[in-house]
Amino acid sequence: MGIREESIYEGGPHIGDLILNVLLGFTVVCLPLTVGAIARAIWLRYMITNRRISVTGGWLGRDRSDIIYSEIRDIVTVPRGLGLWGDMVLILKDGSRLEMRALPRFREIADYVTQKIEAGSTSSAIAS
Repeated sequence: MGIREESIYEGGPHIGDLILNVLLGFTVVCLPLTVGAIARAIWLRYMITNRRISVTGGWLGRDRSDIIYSEIRDIVTVPRGLGLWGDMVLILKDGSRLEMRALPRFREIADYVTQKIEAGSTSSAIAS
């Protein structure tokens, strides 16, 4: 019997990111941003549960990164799209970074991840 996971967010990037970049794509300067937004909309998927964060992306959605909350050292968020969506960077204890772009409900998710990090650090401090 497997361990049950409660899903906090499961889905792709915010649709507003795609719409904004497609509208900006009518200028030649913003065309690379439009191509990136289309690729994100097609292949990028986030799954945030009570046990881990999983990001599936890359060309044709072939790359997958799974992070457990005890591996995260810090979170940096940047609002975009009038605050409707934002980018979140998870800085891991080994120094590597996981960037999550155009994340819907990013403030709520960042607060949840912060709580999980703090709960993990207090439980490890009690254990030692």
